[in-house]
Amino acid sequence: MPDTVSSRGLSPIDTAKYAAARRAVEFVQNGMKVGLGTGSTADWMVRLLGQKVRQDNLHILCVPTSKRTADLAHAQGLALTTLDEAQWLDLTIDGADEFDAELNLIKGGGGALLHEKIVATASDQMIVISDVSKQVDTLGAFPLPVEVIPFGLQSTRALIEETLVSMDVAGRKTTLRRNGDALFKTDEGNHIIDLHVQRIGHARQLALALNQLPGVVENGLFIDTCDLVLIGHGDGHVDAQGIHDPAAAEDMALGGKNIFTDL
Repeated sequence: MPDTVSSRGLSPIDTAKYAAARRAVEFVQNGMKVGLGTGSTADWMVRLLGQKVRQDNLHILCVPTSKRTADLAHAQGLALTTLDEAQWLDLTIDGADEFDAELNLIKGGGGALLHEKIVATASDQMIVISDVSKQVDTLGAFPLPVEVIPFGLQSTRALIEETLVSMDVAGRKTTLRRNGDALFKTDEGNHIIDLHVQRIGHARQLALALNQLPGVVENGLFIDTCDLVLIGHGDGHVDAQGIHDPAAAEDMALGGKNIFTDL
C-alpha cells in the first residue's frame, strides 16, 4: 500500500506544489476519465490522487502522459488506460513551466510535451497546477522546447533558427537537449531542441510557424488549452486564475483558502 502523502517537513516550494496539487484533485469525481501530466508538480498530484481514490473509494480511469507518470500512477494503485481506449477525457491535470495572464503556457521541461498536448486537447477541461514562480507577464524566459524527429536533426535546427529571425522574440539561440553524454530522447524516440528566445511577443504566431517546419513534431506552446490555473504558495495558500471569469475561478478553487486549515 502506498504511503500517506503528507505536507509535513516540506520546503516552501514543495509546499506550494503540494497545495496546488491537493486543490486540483478535489475536482476529480467518481467515474471520471482523467489525464495525468508529467513533472515535479504533477508527481504530487498523482500521489495525492492515488490517496483520494483509496480514501473515497473512487472508480476512475487515468491516461498518463509519460512512462514516468505511468510508473508512478501504477505504484499508487491508479487504474490506467490508453487515450485510444478512453477516446475522450473529462479532465486533465498538469503542470507548466510558464503561464501568462491569458493562460498561454510553455510546457515540455520534462520532455513530454507531445503526449501532454494530445491528452490536454482531448479533454473537456485542463487544470494547470503551479507555484507562483511560473507566472510571467510575457512567455519566453523559460526555454521553449520543440520536439523534432531524429532524421535531418541539424537541418531542422537550422530551419528553426532561420524562422526565429522573422519572429517577435528577443533571442535566437538554440540547444539540443541532452541526457548525460547522449541526446535526450522522448517517449516517442524523438529529440528536443530548446529555444532560448527570452521573450515571445506573439505566442500563437510562433507556435504556428514552428509546426509548419519539416521535421518538427510539436512545440511547447499551449495556446487556448488551459481553463484554470491553481497557483500554490509557500504558506499553503492557493489562488486561482481563469481566462473567462476570475471570480468564478476562485469559486471553482474553493475560495483559494489555505489548504492547511482543514488538516
